[in-house]
Amino acid sequence: MAQDDLTQIAMRAAGVAKKGLMLKLGAVAAVLFFVGLLLLGAMPMGSSAEASTCEDTGPGTGAAAPDSNNSPPAQGSVHNQQLTNAKAIAKASQKLPGRATLIALMTAMQESSLINRPDGHLDSVGLFQQRPSMDWGTKAQIMDPEFAIASFLYGRGTNKGLVDVPNWQTKPPGDVAQAVQGSAHPELYAGRESEVRALAKEAGIDLSHGGTDPGSGGTADSGTASGAEPSQCADSATDGSSAGGTFTDGTATWQLNNPRSVKDAIAWARHHSGLMSTNGWYRRCLAFVANVYGWNFSGVTYAIDHYKVVPADMRHDGDRNPPPGALMYWDTGHRAGHIAVYLGNGEIVSNDVKRPGYIDIVKADFIEKNWKAKYVGWTPPYFPKAG
Repeated sequence: MAQDDLTQIAMRAAGVAKKGLMLKLGAVAAVLFFVGLLLLGAMPMGSSAEASTCEDTGPGTGAAAPDSNNSPPAQGSVHNQQLTNAKAIAKASQKLPGRATLIALMTAMQESSLINRPDGHLDSVGLFQQRPSMDWGTKAQIMDPEFAIASFLYGRGTNKGLVDVPNWQTKPPGDVAQAVQGSAHPELYAGRESEVRALAKEAGIDLSHGGTDPGSGGTADSGTASGAEPSQCADSATDGSSAGGTFTDGTATWQLNNPRSVKDAIAWARHHSGLMSTNGWYRRCLAFVANVYGWNFSGVTYAIDHYKVVPADMRHDGDRNPPPGALMYWDTGHRAGHIAVYLGNGEIVSNDVKRPGYIDIVKADFIEKNWKAKYVGWTPPYFPKAG
């Protein structure tokens, strides 16, 4: 049962308590009971999130408002669903060279976070967010992973598949994905490569096999056919990063033209975290911090890139004394990196740290300890490309 539903039931329980003292006492007990459910169900101890969940996806990296359709289905953990679907993609593409599996995984990770979603933009559904109205099949068919994967690989209806892309074995994986998907954000597919390679390794998926069906898109040379070519993901590390330690409050101040002041931004972030957090923030760290300061969009695709668009004299590489309200950055080993708002007293507010898709408050060293990420540094809350 959703948190909002529990709250409404508790409020109704309290509302009927106007007929007598016993009913009032019963209503109070009901409220306490449901609050207890909220505390037990909505605030799990520990973290099920992984470092890979801090990557932003699609237009959500710019648009700061949470997308109500951005949350994955409730059954099973997100990571377990990703592993299951990755294995399904590997099985369906086993006759093709491993590069086909890599491209399919990158595409599905970008389109749906490798979750077989029943919803999406307009009528898009499934692993690859294919649309019934665009001749990819019926909704029920597209929601069948085997059907959807085959459609991506070999085409469906009037739509071409991966093997129909000329020279797909030698083209950059992101370009091949775009040739099939026709996305409004073609630059984002390439950013998924390091993440899906790590996932494939965990799932025991071989991305280097040659395959028995080379596909019809052309012949690759021996150096690129296996999918084992050097990663096309940009290096997200920066010099001067710290190796670890505690965080203490700095005293720097700024005069910036954000819609919200530092004080108001921190108050807003606290109010919208924990039990008050809405869903829909999965992998949308940059969107969230922009929203904290009142912006509708950040104007930057990846969190780690935002660190680079801030002027050099505002970047504090490896400094562990950020002032309250500062933006903090981590290299997670994936293309996007991670960004969070420092609240002061050694705490940050961030997405995916306790519950995938939700906002919670944790210690600032949580990202290093739990995600094994590398702290990069902090900047003032400066959004030069936001709006």
